[in-house]
Amino acid sequence: MGRLEGRVAFITGAARGQGRSHALHLAAEGADIIAVDICEQIETVPFPMATPGDLAETVKAVEALDRRIIATKADVRDYEALKAAVDDGVAALGRLDIVLANAGMGGAFGHAEDLSHEGWRDTIDVNLTGVWHTAKVAIPHLRAGGRGGSIVITSSGAALAGAQNMAHYVAAKTGNVGLMKALAAELAPEMIRVNAICPSTVDTTMVRNDAMYRLFRPDLRSPGLDDVIDGYRSINAMPVPWIEVEDVSNAVLFLVSDEGRYITGVALPVDAGFLLR
Repeated sequence: MGRLEGRVAFITGAARGQGRSHALHLAAEGADIIAVDICEQIETVPFPMATPGDLAETVKAVEALDRRIIATKADVRDYEALKAAVDDGVAALGRLDIVLANAGMGGAFGHAEDLSHEGWRDTIDVNLTGVWHTAKVAIPHLRAGGRGGSIVITSSGAALAGAQNMAHYVAAKTGNVGLMKALAAELAPEMIRVNAICPSTVDTTMVRNDAMYRLFRPDLRSPGLDDVIDGYRSINAMPVPWIEVEDVSNAVLFLVSDEGRYITGVALPVDAGFLLR
């Protein structure tokens, strides 16, 4: 306990799923939190996205750990809104040490030539440009602190292995790894470390939805979880259908803590052997 005492973390996509888990893990180790989430639906996302109520639940859970949290509804595609959110958070909490560029979306799936222009644009704008925006608004605060810092980008195992039926997602997540390496090289002289986390399938709403079920079982009219669980399990070398959000958070916590103080420029798989397939 207390590995992050006195530090402040900026987390995008914090209303639920991996983002909420990261906020709670870091808060449990002493960090205060600047949290943002779009908290509304993007039309090309084929499953329900987070709501203001979800973000309020994250706030309540962090405060139950006796940590401070500044939460703002903001879209990572909106640079000015994102900048205002982090500026206000730093003004209230006094510093910035950790940045988790976690916000992401999974658009409608299909072969590359069949993807819609809108779906391609939304996926690239959220999953890649939104990550660049997150780094861009946060770096001046990390630099101003003069204490170094840590940025972790949520990429994907698909960025390292490739995947069918999600060219927009794979392109964006692969871009995350390239952006991470560029930022790591630029910021290393200031002791600001930049890494990417590359999970396999994570048990969140992004995988528990009808669109994903149909992707795995196009032969069925209305497949459910029981119909696809073996398909999920088949993508990992270890006999599990997915990893849990806590598994990703534990890896993030290691990277942002002093235990990872000399780790930078790394794309870290947390993947149950996905890359062995």
